[in-house]
Amino acid sequence: MIPIRDTTQSKNYPVVNNTLIGINVLLFLIQLLQGPGIERFFFTYGLVPARYTNPEIALYFTPFQQGLAFVSFMFLHGGFLHLLGNVWSLYIFGDNVEDQLGPLRYLVFYLLCGWLSGLTHFLFNLDSAIPTIGASGAIAGVMGAYLILFPMARILTLIPIFFIPYFVEIPAFIFLGLWFLLQFLSATAVRAGMGGIAWWAHVGGFLFGILLLKLFLRVPQSGITRRMRSATTKHKTPRLQVIRTLANAQDPHLYGAITISPGEALSGTKKLVNIPWGFHSRILRVVIPPGLKEGTILRLAGLGKAASGVKKGDLLLKVAIEP
Repeated sequence: MIPIRDTTQSKNYPVVNNTLIGINVLLFLIQLLQGPGIERFFFTYGLVPARYTNPEIALYFTPFQQGLAFVSFMFLHGGFLHLLGNVWSLYIFGDNVEDQLGPLRYLVFYLLCGWLSGLTHFLFNLDSAIPTIGASGAIAGVMGAYLILFPMARILTLIPIFFIPYFVEIPAFIFLGLWFLLQFLSATAVRAGMGGIAWWAHVGGFLFGILLLKLFLRVPQSGITRRMRSATTKHKTPRLQVIRTLANAQDPHLYGAITISPGEALSGTKKLVNIPWGFHSRILRVVIPPGLKEGTILRLAGLGKAASGVKKGDLLLKVAIEP
């Protein structure tokens, strides 16, 4: 299952979340410059439990390096696909969690989730000399928070079946619940100290994300947060929208609604719409011409119902303008 997009719209631009994504990408580019020294780079800035439990290995590192590794490991990645998978998940789930916590609380929340995920991995792999790297533990914490905040949100998910892409909407509590179950089963099936994915970091990050969310929601917002929220308020509707169509048995047409902002109504825009279709979904590109008014009907020819002996109907989208 590959998550494509969630259906929960954030009200503010995720400044911190996007910055975290940028830092991960920047440090990955720095990694590429290491050349033959990449293994030493990972061993220095990755999380290596044996550095803390084996005195002979610990002698090679300063106290500063030992402390730094518990933070720096969460910004390094083993390859492009590793990086892509992590930042994509952070892009999907992080903006909504930041929207709820505010930028400052979210930053501290993210770093704590990453640190605690590393601590969990450390405790289950005390003698491991293999560097652990990746943002997945911190992102698991974000996913745990998302589960509590938006359990009924729907995740547009790509499921390839025999090389045919199917798009389905899965409730967040099912998607994230299955994800966590897979992480836990994988963690219990792998012996401590073995190389590969740090499953216990995922498990710890997810659970600590749930616990930390409860604590952070009790922390009052600062004046800086309120000012940042005011400055980062979105003035556009989501580029990808889920449209649930209506129809009746005698009418070949399908009916739905698409939401745009006043600015988009004035200047025009382009949207992607996800339309549930049987057991999967269709994604369509819709061009919004400039100068539309509230209640305008957009007609997408030939995208309605097909019935024997009747010409295929159209998809009629009513424009709703929301400030």
